[in-house]
Amino acid sequence: MPNIQRRLPGRLPKVGIRPIIDGRRKGIRESLEEQTIRMAKSTADLITKKLRHSNGLSVECVISDTAIGGVAEAARCADKFVQEGVGVSISVTPCWCYGTETIDMDPLIPKAIWGFNGTERPGAVYLSAALAGHDQAGLPAFGIYGKDVQDQDDNSIPEDVEQKLLQFTKAGLAAATIKGKSYLSIGSVSMGIAGSQISPSFFCDYLGMRTEYVDMTEIIRRIEEEIYDQEEYQKALSWVKENCKEGEDRNREDLKHSRSQKDAEWEMVVKMTLIARDLMVGNKRLAELGFSEEAEGHNALVAGFQGQRQWTDHLPNGDFMETILNTSFDWNGIREAFVFATENDSLNGVSMLFNHLLTDRAQIFSDIRTYWSPEAVKRVTGKELTGLAKDGILHLINSGATTLDATGKQKEEGKSTMKPFWEITEEEEKKCLENTKWSPANLEYFRGGGYSSTFYTQGIMPVTMVRINLVKGLGPVLQIAEGYTVDLPPQIHRILDERTDPTWPTTWFAPRLTGKGTFRDVYSVMNNWGANHGAISYGHIGKDLITLSSMLRIPVAMHNVPDEKIFRPKAWASFGTSDLEGADYRACNNFGPVYGRK
Repeated sequence: MPNIQRRLPGRLPKVGIRPIIDGRRKGIRESLEEQTIRMAKSTADLITKKLRHSNGLSVECVISDTAIGGVAEAARCADKFVQEGVGVSISVTPCWCYGTETIDMDPLIPKAIWGFNGTERPGAVYLSAALAGHDQAGLPAFGIYGKDVQDQDDNSIPEDVEQKLLQFTKAGLAAATIKGKSYLSIGSVSMGIAGSQISPSFFCDYLGMRTEYVDMTEIIRRIEEEIYDQEEYQKALSWVKENCKEGEDRNREDLKHSRSQKDAEWEMVVKMTLIARDLMVGNKRLAELGFSEEAEGHNALVAGFQGQRQWTDHLPNGDFMETILNTSFDWNGIREAFVFATENDSLNGVSMLFNHLLTDRAQIFSDIRTYWSPEAVKRVTGKELTGLAKDGILHLINSGATTLDATGKQKEEGKSTMKPFWEITEEEEKKCLENTKWSPANLEYFRGGGYSSTFYTQGIMPVTMVRINLVKGLGPVLQIAEGYTVDLPPQIHRILDERTDPTWPTTWFAPRLTGKGTFRDVYSVMNNWGANHGAISYGHIGKDLITLSSMLRIPVAMHNVPDEKIFRPKAWASFGTSDLEGADYRACNNFGPVYGRK
């Protein structure tokens, strides 16, 4: 049975619904009350039925106590939203209303307006007027307007309106969930990787997050002083012995660790996993054991572990810890995946966090290791790439945080998938574990030993590769590449995989090509990727990422999302309509980070 729980302090953000109405009494307002409230209720019903938080709990909606016809009612609604913990605001109306008197003025809450497309009353006129007011006040809002005219008594939500309501709301909830949480840096900079140089200004100004820091020696301290749940440790170790099959030791004979060394490494990496989790979210059990301070945790929605090299030159690597935390199950059963970055790459950690909150699914962390052209594959293997792989592939591989969900052993209608944890069955959990081996670490890389997950992502799955980069003078930018995981013939996979470290998990990725720009070919995708890492999510979620990034004022540097799926605040059109990428840059620069000051 999936374990649905709240891990961090505070309330989950709610969605506020604001029914807006023509304030004129003695006939006009009275004739509109029923329809306006009905719109609000139908919007709330849609959201509560279709969306969940990433922890599996239902999304709650809060409707204003009255329709809003003027500034006093708007103020009362705003006060209620504060008391209820509303993090996302949707205004709905079927009619003309008083623009700047009724709009939501909170600068920190993502906001949208649905103007009913009907001929009896000018809902579209209010929508345009209200959005203009938002633009003029520097409070960008999303406009939602159905393509087809509806009858006044039509209570349905058209498909195009529904899609935009859900897209906006899910992205808004992601932004609201991130706000006030922490990134926990366990250690410092790994091997000179720029992404593990934690930028407090980025986290604070763009995400509304704290940055928390502990040295890696804190893990040693907790192990030596036994600041972890001993009972859970024994349970975890038994589970590992039963379910985590040890893979082939491919080290040179003169380097191989003894059986007693390997057993001690298993014990160490299990303790590391418990402690890293406790550092992130706390553990009430520690308070019962007399460790009240350690029981609190760091309110971390995402974390990263430096590992290399100061830790891994002497102690077991973090591969097991990172993989299990990023997986939708462990010794306590099926539960929400954590978001945990290898090599403390905070920017890839945030990319994984965006993906996780938009999809409710576990995430893949990978090196964007190699571009294999069809010609190179033919030369090396004697075989030709076919199907989705015919134009070339990217080898996604990393020793650390590739979730076991990525084995491809979760199924929907017979096809490989990666599910929200509450849909995963115990049988699927078992198959993910059965198709993973834990290979003794490559001791030339990791002198302290440890275990790397070894598996091959099987099945064709739609996925999206994502990365945030920081550029001096520009700030954060987001990159998006939608595509598919691909099954290679066993002989091709074996030959290509053996050319790198075959003890690490491999995913073969074919970006979806558009024939132009960065996506004219697979080589150009690889050549324009901004860093050595990428966060890979199940599903084609580029449109959702674009919506979220616009809320946070992070421009998108490259993507292969069709223009008709892009949904940004209405104000973006004022920065240009023929070059949407350029307009995005100009709009984000103009409005600046949500939580910072320009």
